[in-house]
Amino acid sequence: MATIVSTLFISLDGVAEIDPAWHFPYFDEHMGAAVGEDYEGTDVLLIGRVTFDSFVGAWPEREAAGGEDAAFAAELGDTRKVVVTRGSQELGWRNAERLEGDLVDAVTALKAQPGVGKVLVPGSLSVVRQLLAAGLLDELRLLVHPVAARHGQRLFDEGESVYPLRLLRSDVYPTGVVRLVYAPSELPA
Repeated sequence: MATIVSTLFISLDGVAEIDPAWHFPYFDEHMGAAVGEDYEGTDVLLIGRVTFDSFVGAWPEREAAGGEDAAFAAELGDTRKVVVTRGSQELGWRNAERLEGDLVDAVTALKAQPGVGKVLVPGSLSVVRQLLAAGLLDELRLLVHPVAARHGQRLFDEGESVYPLRLLRSDVYPTGVVRLVYAPSELPA
């Protein structure tokens, strides 16, 4: 069974819709290493359409430009990408395919596919919310920025059920960013 891992940049007040004004001032080599670790061993990127559009708008050009992040861009291009979208337009990036059918059913099948060990969900808030609700997410990796964004989409929306989590790991970076890695859990007795 594959492991489903979510990786998100998030503000102290829970905003995970990235605004370059509060995200990039905190991005340093420590965060870069954490992101690199998140992508290590990834067999499939499960990615929402909005996040996919931002990736396809940047990474193929970076790969072609041959700059310092060209190797990472090439790895992204070579990785299988399953895009969660209702649209029918061309995806426009190699190794990208449309998720077919219901998200929960498709991800359940993806987890069981032979040869798939790790599925990474970068960003993609609506996808992460649905996976949490369905109990399909194995790890939630958050890079918490020391800033209150005050507007934007939050990771956790209003809902009936709670999501108990168990802290697996935490790291503090010189910029004040805290990396938190959680797994689903049960409420304490």
